[in-house]
Amino acid sequence: MSKYKITLNGKEYEMEVELLSDGEAVKAQAKAPSSAPKAAPAPAAPKAPAPVAGGAGSVNSPMPGTILKVNLKEGDNVKAGQAVVVLEAMKMENDITAPKDGVVKTVAVAQGQTVAAGEFLFEVE
Repeated sequence: MSKYKITLNGKEYEMEVELLSDGEAVKAQAKAPSSAPKAAPAPAAPKAPAPVAGGAGSVNSPMPGTILKVNLKEGDNVKAGQAVVVLEAMKMENDITAPKDGVVKTVAVAQGQTVAAGEFLFEVE
């Protein structure tokens, strides 16, 4: 049995290798040295936000962030693709647009408000 030390991704491992006779396969066993830190368990995946009930014109926040600007108010006419709300997330401004032509039925957010992913923003009918 031969002992080897290998380094993989910056971590050192001890390896014992046994060469078998008569053309049999080589048996290898690797173990981390006792000083190696143990890996922490992987964190649980975050749950997807529950969708908010509403019609085809309901728009929810795609990510958490802060409302920088509300461009329209209830009763305003809107075209599909027109920015209704500007959401800042990770220091980037994101236009949240109307899904269809229509009239803004409800605006549930205000400038400066913090929203969570999946939170209802506005509805177009």
